[in-house]
Amino acid sequence: MTRCTLLLLPALLCLASCQRETQVEKANREKIFIVGNANDPKALDPHLVTGVIEHNIIRALLEGLVAEDPESDTGYPPGAATSWEHNADFTEWTFHLRPDGKWSDGAPLTSADFDFAYHRLLHPDLAGPYAEMLYFIKNAEAFNKGEITDWSQVGVATPDDYTLKITMREPVPFLLGMTRHYTWFPVPRHVILRFGKMTDRFTKWSEAGNYVGNGPFVLKEWRFNDKVETVKNPLYWNAAHVKLNGVRFVPVENFYTETRGFLAGQLHTTYQLPPPLVEKIRAEHPEFLRQEPYLATDFIRTNITRPVLDNPKVRMAMSLAIDRKQLCDNILQGNTPCGTITPDLGDYHPDQIVSFDPERAKALLAEAGYPGGKGVPRFKILMSSTGSRATIEALQAMWKDTLGILVDPQPKDWGSYVTAQQKLDYDIALAAWTGDYLDPSTFLLMWTKGNGNNNTGWSNEEFERLLSEAAHQSDEKQRLEFFKKAERILIEEQPILPISYRGRNYLLRPEVKGWHKLLLDNHPWAEISLEP
Repeated sequence: MTRCTLLLLPALLCLASCQRETQVEKANREKIFIVGNANDPKALDPHLVTGVIEHNIIRALLEGLVAEDPESDTGYPPGAATSWEHNADFTEWTFHLRPDGKWSDGAPLTSADFDFAYHRLLHPDLAGPYAEMLYFIKNAEAFNKGEITDWSQVGVATPDDYTLKITMREPVPFLLGMTRHYTWFPVPRHVILRFGKMTDRFTKWSEAGNYVGNGPFVLKEWRFNDKVETVKNPLYWNAAHVKLNGVRFVPVENFYTETRGFLAGQLHTTYQLPPPLVEKIRAEHPEFLRQEPYLATDFIRTNITRPVLDNPKVRMAMSLAIDRKQLCDNILQGNTPCGTITPDLGDYHPDQIVSFDPERAKALLAEAGYPGGKGVPRFKILMSSTGSRATIEALQAMWKDTLGILVDPQPKDWGSYVTAQQKLDYDIALAAWTGDYLDPSTFLLMWTKGNGNNNTGWSNEEFERLLSEAAHQSDEKQRLEFFKKAERILIEEQPILPISYRGRNYLLRPEVKGWHKLLLDNHPWAEISLEP
């Protein structure tokens, strides 16, 4: 899952200095949780987005079959479903929906809403960028690619209003974790069809005033460059347990500005603390500092459809010229250098294939026909407005000093940054991926041909064959071995240049309760309280 300017923040800071009560103090009284969320979401339709920024908001508005556990990444409390069971090889799952489940407009939540959601996301006319998340369902990929057109052939069945049966194409023991991702959430069929056809994109159904959800909060207001305001949903099945009256998501694209806003009493928590500020905060405000492991990897995407970058030797040379330890020690503090994309996950330990090797980098570039960088065009490196300029500057220096390759930063707002990658309208891009569930497949399946999150132009038949072999293994050790072989192919061809496994540095106020360390960082908003 991939990774906004607050125009009013300076004015708010000035206003706060003239008031007795800060925004946080006021929000504490009103039980409104104020969250720094980096940027404006591209959309709030769960079938049209791929990022963490959107995920943070959508999971306040919608709820999947299984809810998040506030204290464990592997706890699976009931959500829209009260119970579930599966067959011996995890290829058939049955979920039993709660009969009291409702949409926020009072309409009943039924299995047909899940069926509609999966049908919509997989429909080729919608062109949902994250449709591949549902490919684990039998015949889902064939339907999405137009190879079959009869939805009844896809492994989703609704025997009655409160029973959902899902037949998988392969054993999927980790399905419960996946269903907590917004691609598996229901959407309000009756509202979407009120504003257009099932496959119409960016209609008014997901705007404030129209948005109907089944989550603990409902969308009240979305003001661009200002806030996304949600309020408690009185029709949520567990509303009596929800302690907050609302969650406010504030788009602060500059993390230094976000830190100042937090310290001035404008936010309860930040999206990110800039690494250079970690030691200062540790010395002056240790009560706010949070440093935690996080299931995410920083890397560089390459557009292999571009001249020169279509040569794997050039890509590998650029990767070997990156001093990852220097980056992590001096800029990406809290991160760990990596030579592949997937972190260690349980019994999965991928080979760390690339590391800093400037001499080999120079030799490879010469073998590719570009000694000393002669003949290599001046690349642009795409970055989101929240990206680290210090990281870009360090990469510029490393590539210039080692290879003679010159690159220029190309910053774009979040939506334009995502769109440019999806359209292959870039040379190289500073990127990151956050795992959606605790399995290596969340880092590997995205690099298949045509995947909406690939965005490199790269594909490899042997890589995909190994992934397919992994999918059909009943022996977990063999399954992970196939993943390991596939990952080696990916990294040896370098459509992506791995940089670091991410640690999460951020700020959190002590009055925020019900917030625990989570590798996936999916803190359930329904479990949060404010206790000054």
